[in-house]
Amino acid sequence: MLRKVLRSHAWPDPIWIETDPAGGEFERIEAARTRGAEILFACGGDGTVMAAAQALSGTDTALAVVPLGSGNLLARSLGLPRDTLGAILVGIDGRRQRIDLGEVDGRSFTVAAGIGLDAQMVAGAPRLAKQLLGWLAYVPAGLRHLPEAGFQVEVRVDNGAPVLRRVRSVLVANVGTLPGGIKLLPLAAAADGLLDVVLIAPTTLREWLRIVARLGVRHPGGAGLETFRGATVEVTTDLPQPREADGEALSEGVGLLVQIRPAALLICVPPATGRLPHPHEVSFPAPTQPPN
Repeated sequence: MLRKVLRSHAWPDPIWIETDPAGGEFERIEAARTRGAEILFACGGDGTVMAAAQALSGTDTALAVVPLGSGNLLARSLGLPRDTLGAILVGIDGRRQRIDLGEVDGRSFTVAAGIGLDAQMVAGAPRLAKQLLGWLAYVPAGLRHLPEAGFQVEVRVDNGAPVLRRVRSVLVANVGTLPGGIKLLPLAAAADGLLDVVLIAPTTLREWLRIVARLGVRHPGGAGLETFRGATVEVTTDLPQPREADGEALSEGVGLLVQIRPAALLICVPPATGRLPHPHEVSFPAPTQPPN
């Protein structure tokens, strides 16, 4: 479909690059850019998009997201089409706009990094189940780990005083959408130069139910849920915990150090909708010459 649509718009055939666990796509993307590629179509889920964003961070090569994964949270947050044809057309006819990236452990992410229950859910969802069920594949792992005790955490946002809490999970987000389209952090925006932090610390089933009931409201704080905003977030835990970024497992650790990288990624968004706050827009003609 991608080849057909590109040809119908007089664009050159694409260079195909496959992602792999070893991360060798970074060098292949850089080689394609050297050969003149101006747009990268990332066909996959948030993990694929994260790999593409890492390779394109700080460049003028645009990213077009073709959401084919289980979560597709960046596409949901930016209002991108979820059908393949629509997503390809946004890459061809859409606007180019810069968004922020988060950075954790030296790698970029587009959606969120987390420690605790969310990372347990990521690790506990089999790949086949995600392919067949989408975001519902995370539910069994979430329910299995839900009764477990929390952990002690110290959170420092920018140069503020440390916040000490006992939590089940800490999320540091660039955008605010969770699997299933749930808005956990409605104020989070991909181009505001800030990270949004949520401490999830329910102690009873009633508090869990209250959290679920409040999801999507403009100010979601309350019992078991506490939010912060800043450009740098340091999370330190008492014991090693599972961690994740954009739905991909990271190694266990005793915390997260997350920073915002403002306007680091050039991305394709719809021509008439999906405008982000504080946009950093650029424009350039569609490529007319195939790479050598």
